[in-house]
Amino acid sequence: MKYVGIQSQIKSNNLKSTLLLIAFPVILLGMVWIFIALINYFSNGYYDQAGYFVNQMDADSVNLTFTQVAPIVGIAVGIWFAIAYFSNTKMIQKAVGAQPLMRRENPRVYNIVENLCMACGMDMPKVNVVDDPQLNAFASGIDKNSYTVTVTTGLLDRLNDEELAGVIGHELTHIRNRDTRLLITSIIFVGIISTVMSLVVRMIYNQLWFGGSRNRNSEKGNGLSIMVIMLIGLACSAVAYFFTLLTRFAISRKREFMADAGGAELCGNPLALASALRKISNNPGLGQTDREDIAQMYIIHPQQLKQGLMYFINSMFATHPSTEERIRILEQF
Repeated sequence: MKYVGIQSQIKSNNLKSTLLLIAFPVILLGMVWIFIALINYFSNGYYDQAGYFVNQMDADSVNLTFTQVAPIVGIAVGIWFAIAYFSNTKMIQKAVGAQPLMRRENPRVYNIVENLCMACGMDMPKVNVVDDPQLNAFASGIDKNSYTVTVTTGLLDRLNDEELAGVIGHELTHIRNRDTRLLITSIIFVGIISTVMSLVVRMIYNQLWFGGSRNRNSEKGNGLSIMVIMLIGLACSAVAYFFTLLTRFAISRKREFMADAGGAELCGNPLALASALRKISNNPGLGQTDREDIAQMYIIHPQQLKQGLMYFINSMFATHPSTEERIRILEQF
């Protein structure tokens, strides 16, 4: 199998990034509209002829409030996204405990990265290292000023030059294909949704545990407010779950096969990359980070060997194909 179609892959990832940029504000603003509509619905209504109170939503009022709130939400989220987007490299570096690797500290790694970059005609990325005796690596960054290849000390110690070249070639291909930009875009969006959902869940928790001690004969509005918060929490959870699935579907597992093929072509030895993947899968590192959003960047997910019902469910939407399948394909080159 020969690595072909890099321009097609770049165009595909750029398109997916654009679609995510469009889909996220649509979903978020839809959630805001639901929030306003639920409050309006439970706050308005009339008594029918039998004397029962019937809730009713005032659509004009909901839309008016939405037009007033939406710009504020849009600006706040835009600022949040911009800060996260342009500081993602430092955030990821801090999360995994990575440190810049200087040429004088490990000329072997720098020579390998430099030679591979010259072979494919790309600018040399930064190189970071994580003090972890286990094996793993990943690429990150959104442009040539932030593109970074991160490796563990265990990877440097236990792989020979050809195997290390295969792994670094894999990560460089992720950068060339714009996979890192797509991943970081999805990570930030999911992070925003997750934060909002966590705040709503915390509100529900506080209402259930601390609100329950209030006078049961308090005004009707207080009782309805709890219901509204619970409904909003349910709506936020559903939207967040949907968006998580959406981004996982957008991040195709084929990107790993493409990066394997690109790495094999760059290093010129598919079997060396297959050997490296086998070694990494037997002792994957960076698991201590416990960040699923960052773990999807790793060449091998450190939790992918876990078994059980939850692993089976998560694997249905996994961003990494099985290591065995990747090795099998590499050995057929």
